[in-house]
Amino acid sequence: MLVKIKVNGKLIQDDVQPQTLLLDWLRDHGCYSVKRGCDTANCGLCTVWKDGTPILSCSTLAVRCDGHEITTLEGLQKEASEFGMFMAKQGAEQCGFCSPGFIMNVLAMEKELVNPSDDEIRAYLAGNLCRCSGYMSQMRAIKAYLSRGENHE
Repeated sequence: MLVKIKVNGKLIQDDVQPQTLLLDWLRDHGCYSVKRGCDTANCGLCTVWKDGTPILSCSTLAVRCDGHEITTLEGLQKEASEFGMFMAKQGAEQCGFCSPGFIMNVLAMEKELVNPSDDEIRAYLAGNLCRCSGYMSQMRAIKAYLSRGENHE
């Protein structure tokens, strides 16, 4: 099936098999930040944005994205780099394998929630698994990142 999908601002027209997962299609097109972790839509490693909303690319067919815009971490380098500094300062990056999906969700959360509570942050990120950090350092990094402009006015 012929699809037209805008990926990180670039329109890609491609012939896609009906069963091709978005995750595989994106990796075939150079988006290596999109990772396969669990194959059960439980870990969040494959998170991308479809029209600005986080989705799991391991459970989304590429053909379902025809006519839509997909954003991966490659398309958010400036924002990701800024948040990455907060993660590094808090020791939250550990092995880094889960970071791309985690960062995609944190950046989406920043746009969606205003002054989220700890419980709201935890609920928003419940689908992101990390086997290294214990989540406390990630929470410190998120809170510091979200409040970065409060003391600099």
